[in-house]
Amino acid sequence: MRFIKPAALVAASVFGLSLLSACNAEEAGRTAAVVNGVPIPQARLDFVLKMQQQQGAKDNPEARKQLRDVLITREIITQAAIKEGLDKSEEFQTQIDLARQQVLVNAYLEDYLKKHEPTEDDLRAEYDRVKAEQADPDAKEYKARHILVKKEADAKAIIAQLKKGAKFEDIAKKKSEDSGSKVKGGELDWTDGNNMVKPFAEAMRALKKGETTSKPVQTQYGYHIIRMDDVRPVTFPAFEEVKEQVMKQVIGRQRDQMVDELRKTAVVE
Repeated sequence: MRFIKPAALVAASVFGLSLLSACNAEEAGRTAAVVNGVPIPQARLDFVLKMQQQQGAKDNPEARKQLRDVLITREIITQAAIKEGLDKSEEFQTQIDLARQQVLVNAYLEDYLKKHEPTEDDLRAEYDRVKAEQADPDAKEYKARHILVKKEADAKAIIAQLKKGAKFEDIAKKKSEDSGSKVKGGELDWTDGNNMVKPFAEAMRALKKGETTSKPVQTQYGYHIIRMDDVRPVTFPAFEEVKEQVMKQVIGRQRDQMVDELRKTAVVE
């Protein structure tokens, strides 16, 4: 189913754009530190910590201490840059404009999505639509094994051994060139064949459960001997299994439609 997810200075740079805008908008209040007479507002530290928590970071005294040190270092470097007049450059002003624009774009999109959060009915309707388009009652997926060798003669020899009673798994472990499957006796994951190269997929789908290819199957990787272990109908995933993906798809479409409407009403010269 296809639904359309030192080091301290480096870590701090992730929050560059958002932090820049937040700092410009800060009100006077508690300070986290004062560097050369310039206060670092506590609100700045709290904002960056919140951003980090959204990415899995923890809020504890040690984390706050490390973040405070990062912000102090940033302030020291910022003051040095201003002293050099770098804040007066055209490039700097362009970056400020872009940062401000990006933060405003993010804020607008976030506000829009909060006001237009999809309902359960919206999500189920989208799920039903995708299911109607993609679900195929005749679709099957396959559990197969294979042995891959470089030479056709070797593949034919292996087929002869299998016909005489040799165990497929044992030969795969000893002779297969596919390092990913040989340790499992040639076993492959369940697949509908769409992720396989065409000659392999066609030969695999032609087999019935328990059958082995009577001739080597040639692909760009070499020669394959394929055995079909099991076949089953493809089950479309339940709504709850893909609800999060459906949500992302609906939100993405709503966002795109909103942007399209804005562009239609904009005067661009």
